Formats: sequence, C-alpha cells, structure tokens
Amino acid sequence: MRFKNTIIRMWPAIVAMCCTTLSAAETAHPWSDTRLSPDRRAELALAAMTQDEKLKLVFGYLGSDMESKKYTRPPESHNQSAGFVYGVPRLGIPHLWETDAGLGVASQAGPNARPGTALPSGLATAATWDLDGAYAGGAMIGAEARARGFNVMLAGGVNLMREPRNGRNFEYAGEDPLLAGQIVGAQIRGIQSNRVVSTLKHFALNDQESGRTTLNVKIDEAASRMSDLLALQIANEQGQPGAVMCSYNRLNGVHACENAYLLSEVLKQDWGFKGWVMSDWGATHSTIPAANAGLDQQSGMPFDLADYFAAPLKEAVLNGWVPQSRLDDMARRVLYAMFAHGLVEAPAAPPIDAKANAAVSLRDAQDGMVLLKNQGGVLPLARGVKRVAVIGGYADRGVLAGGGSSLVYPEGGNAVPGLEPKTWPGPVMYYPSSPLKAIQRRLPQAQVRYADGADPAAAAALARDSDVVLVFATQWTGEAFDVPDLALPQGQDALIAAVAAANPRTVVVLQTGGPVTMPWLAQVPAVLEAWYPGSSGGEAIASVLFGEVNPSGHLPATFPASVEQLPRPVLDGYPQVEDRRFDIDYHEGAAVGYKWFDLKGMKPLFPFGHGLSYTSFALSGLRASVNGDVLSASFTVRNSGKLRGKEVAQVYVAPLGAQWEAPKRLAGFKKVDLMPGASATATVTIDPRLLAMYDSASKRWKVAAGDYRLTLAADAGADPAASVVVRLREASYDVNGKPLPR
Repeated sequence: MRFKNTIIRMWPAIVAMCCTTLSAAETAHPWSDTRLSPDRRAELALAAMTQDEKLKLVFGYLGSDMESKKYTRPPESHNQSAGFVYGVPRLGIPHLWETDAGLGVASQAGPNARPGTALPSGLATAATWDLDGAYAGGAMIGAEARARGFNVMLAGGVNLMREPRNGRNFEYAGEDPLLAGQIVGAQIRGIQSNRVVSTLKHFALNDQESGRTTLNVKIDEAASRMSDLLALQIANEQGQPGAVMCSYNRLNGVHACENAYLLSEVLKQDWGFKGWVMSDWGATHSTIPAANAGLDQQSGMPFDLADYFAAPLKEAVLNGWVPQSRLDDMARRVLYAMFAHGLVEAPAAPPIDAKANAAVSLRDAQDGMVLLKNQGGVLPLARGVKRVAVIGGYADRGVLAGGGSSLVYPEGGNAVPGLEPKTWPGPVMYYPSSPLKAIQRRLPQAQVRYADGADPAAAAALARDSDVVLVFATQWTGEAFDVPDLALPQGQDALIAAVAAANPRTVVVLQTGGPVTMPWLAQVPAVLEAWYPGSSGGEAIASVLFGEVNPSGHLPATFPASVEQLPRPVLDGYPQVEDRRFDIDYHEGAAVGYKWFDLKGMKPLFPFGHGLSYTSFALSGLRASVNGDVLSASFTVRNSGKLRGKEVAQVYVAPLGAQWEAPKRLAGFKKVDLMPGASATATVTIDPRLLAMYDSASKRWKVAAGDYRLTLAADAGADPAASVVVRLREASYDVNGKPLPR
C-alpha cells in the first residue's frame, strides 16, 4: 500500500519527465510528429531547410546511365529506373526514388532489367468496369514498388481516347470521362495504400504521340472542362494523388509544363490540389516562365535541353525573377505529399508474393477480356474437341505487351527476343505465358497443332484439317509513335480471311493496343478482345476460351468501322517530322468517342460499352428519384441464362430540351456478379457535372431546367432495356460540382 501511495505521489513528476523527453525529441524534428497535419509538418520542415536543400527537392534526375548524352546517374538512385530526387537526410526527409509504373514496376532497358508483375493494359482494366479490381491492381503494383525500394510511381494515366491511332492508348482508360476517371482514381488509391506516391498524368490533352513535344492543341475551354479535364478531375477526386505530371504538348499556344491556366488556375486554384507538379521527362522548356506558371519540379535530367531548375532557378530566385515565396511553395508541395502519403515514416516493405501478385494480374485480365462476337455456340470451347489449330501471334511462346516507358520486364525474360524495334520504344516484349501451352493442358487427349501464320496457305491447310481454329492476331503499339491506320499489321487480315474461308469454326483472339478494323468479321463466328493481357495472359485467355471464366469485359472505347468515321480521318503530324510545329483543332470539343458517333448518327463496328457473355441477362425496373438536386437511378439485373456471370449495367442520360455536346452521356454503371436465375438491384447517384454544361465565364456547372431521359442499356449503341423521364430544376454547381446556395 505504501508503495502504491508513493507511485501516486510521484506520478506528476513521472509524467513531466516523459513529456520533457518527448518534447525534446519533437523539438529536434517537430515535423516527425504524426499527430500534426501534413500541412503543418511541411511548414515546420520547410522552415528548417536551407535554400540549397529546397532547390534539391525541385530538381530530378534520370535513374539510369545515358551514354548518348554522356550522363551518369546519381549513385543513390536505383539503376535502370525512371528518376531520382535528392531528399534532405539531415532532417529525416528521404530521397524520392521514381519508377515508371502504369502497368507495374517498369525498368529502363539494360543489362540488369528489373523484373516485376505486369498488369494487363490500362484499357483491359478499364474494360472490367470494376473499381474494386482496379484498386486491387493498383495495390499490387504499389506493394511491388515499395518492395523494390521505390516511393513514387509514375502511374495514373487518364488521357482520353480522342485518337484511336494513338500508340499509347493501351496505357490509359478509354474515351469516357466518368469511366476513365473512376477507374484510374481507384488504381491511384490502391497504389497509395502502400505509402507510395502515385502521379496523375498527363496533364493535359496529350492525346496522340505523333509530334507530342511540338504539337499545339486548340480547344475551347468549356469543351476541355467537360472532356479531358473532367476525366482528370474525377481521377484526382477519387484517387487524391500526391503528384501530377504535366504533359509534352502545348495547349492553346502554351507548353503544358509552363501553362499557368492548367497548373495554377485549374489544378491548384480550382481543384485545390495540394501536392506537387512534376514535368514529364523532357517537357520543361524554361526556368522563370515554368516556375511562375506552377511547375514545381523538373524531372529526368538530362532529357531537357538545360537544367532549368538547378543553378538557373537559384539565380532567378536571387534576382527576384522567381519570388522566394514561389520556391518555398514548390518545396512545400513536395514535402506535403511526402507527409500526407506516409513516405517519411514508411516502414520496411514486406517481401514480394509473386504467386499472389500473378493471381491479381490473372483476375484483371480475365475480367477485362471482351467477347465481341459469338455465334453458333463456338465458344466456350468443348472439352471433347479432337483437333484444334492454333495459328499466329507467337501463341506458342507468350502474350504481347505494349512498348515504351510502361514496359514491365518479366521473370524468365522475353519469350520472343529479337523482334524489331530492339531499342526504344522497344524491345517488343512477349511475356512467357503461352496460350498454346495453356490450351494443350486443357486438352490432353486432343491433337492441338500450331502454325506461325507466316504462310497463309499452310495455315489454311491446317485449319481445313481441324475441328476448330484459334487465330491469335496482334498489334504492337507503344510510346512515342502512332499507328498509321486501324488495320491489323503485317498482313494479318489476309491471314484471318484465308483461315476463315478454310474453316467456318474460326475464333479470332485479338491482342491489340486499342481499336482495330475487322474486314473479315462476317466470316468468323467469334472474336475475343484480350488486349495486352499481362504476366498471366496465356492462362487468362485459355480460361475464358474454355468457359472456366465467363467473359464480362465491356468496351471502354468505340471500335470504328473505318478511319473515315473519326473527327480527323487524316492523323495530324503523321508521319512525324522532327521539330515540326503544328496545330490540332479539336473541333469535336467534348464529343469524344461514342458521343461523336451519336452526334453524327454513325454506326461503329462495335459501340462503347459492348460486351457479350456465355450467359444472358435481363435489365429492368429502371426508376429515378430526385432528392433536392440529387438525381439517383435504381434498376434490376437478372441472370436469365444457365451459367454464372457478370454484367455491366449502364445508365445514360439525355436532355430533351437543353443542347449538349452530344445526344447522351454515360451517367453511371454497376457491375454485378449473378448466379443463374438470380437478380440484383443496384442504385447509382449521378454526378451533377454529367447533367450540366460548363460555363467558363462564371466557372460554374449549370443544369438547365427541363426534362431528361435516363436509359438503361447494355452498351451505348443498344436499344434501351428501360427508360424513364425526370424533370430537373435549374441548378448551378461550383467548379468541383458542389452545390451553390440558391
């Protein structure tokens, strides 16, 4: 009892001693106190930094030696990586180790390429229409990045598909602002759940690769706010990225990375973005204009013509050409993101679970494959089939990946080495996941034969002697180039036509970077779009072909019947001429993709949202309710077939009185997984920006009073399964879609 009383009497002194000790630690590094807000921590750390330390935070290096520029990477960087930025070790501020990352932990080419798990292409993930799956994929690659020693992933690509010939479309999420923004936002959240910063890119309107560093995009402000910028805005809201990467192109005459409208007005002022803006590698063109316009960090020296944010920036600040307050803001933004996303106190990463990560990639690929056509019951393949011909696409060895900075190198190396181009934006990579071998494993008693397709006559002879034929057609695309047209390259259309003429039970499996034309479509009963299916792609393709997985992907982009249906049938700036400056007039404004086709009354090859299943679904019971100014829609999805499957129900909205950029917009969607005979009821709340026109003068989204028709459909071109008309009152919303007082 005496001991207990003694402790009680001493308790104030013990507490004081502990608090004094804690206070001493916090006094040394007060920004290490995680109870403080990221803003406060950034302010405290900034106050302790020297001018030279601030300047280090805003200047980034390439993390790989570059012989052509006689450049040697910083020794602290990770070899063959995208980038490196010096931190402030004396203050406990870590370096920034950056990796290209759209589809996994990428590697620069070289003798020590870093292997990783590759997700399917961004288009494949968008084709899942599954936000939980997108999050899981982001979480997987974010975990691998942490385990590899990276804390910044150059991911989050959300460039809208204005140009189907864009060689980099495979990295992105399609043509619709709502779908693209939500899918990429979910990926960013998944990445950053690992205490890793993700970027959002490319800001903004970098929608083709031909002349990407010199072209000038001409577009009306309201149109850009309702299309490309809306997609980026939604991704920013959903994902809360730590950084934004500005793009190569010019917008209305000004380079994106020194465009005050984009960086300061839209991003930082209107959207309230608190992280930092980094330049794309080679996209910085000045010191004073870029810094004053809102660029916070120059990236990837030596890609730029000069080290604009090194000694020249210091000189500019000393002379007052760039205010000291601006440099402080640049450094503060980097610090804020590091504190907000846990980079400063990030614990050691767990080891990579390659098997679990491969399973994530496999599920993504399976859920993103789109069954475009299936007549006569040719799919799924019967287990009793006796003779199968597999033709083309190096299907005996692996599955195709896209080229450029997003390329993930696989364990086991390139399954088809030596294809041209061997250097940037190559190498052409095939992941060692063979569809042929996966098919053979499922048909141990059958005769499964392979032909490479180089000789169409020999392929046709094999097809003629088979019960079913699987033609694997490929289209390699990549960064820094566009494709000349939408045709399959290297005579593959002729190969498919010859094989289909020899055997009417011909299935075409496409591995493409985006939409392609199909002059042979009427000759084949089934087409499966597998995109670039990632590390486990061969297994994923086989599982869908045999019905182990019911295909549930829906197109995130319209497949045109020909280039003549595009807003610009001739691709501006193609073929590319070095240093040529040219304009691109986005005269279609916000009418991108299916909106353009609706506006012009054209029928595409396959519409946005299209996707078939091995079962059937019935959509019904569409109801709409307006609570104040909040519009919601509910509906029922029933599996009316005999197999378990997933359906993507899509809600479109169209004004009956007001004039929009196009007749209708995607307003909401829901993917449901149903057993045969089962039903599910779902509700979507419609973002008011999808009911409004943007008014540049007032910076408001304005909904016109009147009647609006909601339709429930399986795709953008289908007859509605149900429709309902609602009356909306006039309403205005701020630049972020928040209600304004009446």
